[in-house]
Amino acid sequence: MGVTMDGTKQQRRGNTRQRIQDVALELFAEQGYEKTSLREIAEHLDVTKAALYYHFKTKEEIIVSLFEDLTQPIQDLIAWGRDQPHTLETKHEILRRYSQALVGAEPLFRFMQENQATVRELRIGDTFKDRMRDLRGIFIDPEAPLVEQVRCVSAMFTLHAGMFVMQDMEGDSEKKHEAVLEVAMDLVTQAHRGAHKEI
Repeated sequence: MGVTMDGTKQQRRGNTRQRIQDVALELFAEQGYEKTSLREIAEHLDVTKAALYYHFKTKEEIIVSLFEDLTQPIQDLIAWGRDQPHTLETKHEILRRYSQALVGAEPLFRFMQENQATVRELRIGDTFKDRMRDLRGIFIDPEAPLVEQVRCVSAMFTLHAGMFVMQDMEGDSEKKHEAVLEVAMDLVTQAHRGAHKEI
């Protein structure tokens, strides 16, 4: 695996397939998915189109592979969460892990946010909806009152909103990330207390 100046990117930059994914995502973000060609991706990588085709035949294959790779932590979280009790501690841990998964996949989620029409046409749109439903299933206690279920869902989407809304705000990115997570945790704590008051 090659060494890079940016240690956080070292793992993803370790092979041609991952380099193709990263460069494609950068170009999709800069120019838009529709305006980016496989030829441009190959040129930015300084490889032939044949070398690119060896790994990916279409732009959709690149996006689908990125989605599968970068959202694997969410799949792992869902699998873990299915075996956990619906306790406040579990919900806090789900939020912590989900927050980390979002940070790791932030470029992909930014692409999805900025290219919603394209995402709807690609199969990743439906797959993402399925994952969100699965995540909601491990996060929400189905016996809780509706208001408390809404609070739990709102906590999840607070993390999403924080990723986009807070990026243009002044301040240290780590502190902003911690503040968003704290608000999400508060919502879940309120939901848990509200659910147990009703019982």
